[in-house]
Amino acid sequence: MASQSNPPVQPDDSPGAYVGLDADTAERRARERGWTTVRSLPPGTIITMEFRAGRINFEVADSVVTRCWVG
Repeated sequence: MASQSNPPVQPDDSPGAYVGLDADTAERRARERGWTTVRSLPPGTIITMEFRAGRINFEVADSVVTRCWVG
């Protein structure tokens, strides 16, 4: 029987707390809190909707996080 891999642990964090932060501060804070993948995107970017545990997404306009979601 093949061994099962353990998915990344989802940090206990509030995505709304990142809105309004400058992008560099938000990324640094997210990594400190345990997010394994931090993705910054410009507004309106077309992305796939697959969920990835351990990933936090920032929509960034003028170097400020305007929206944040996990997965």
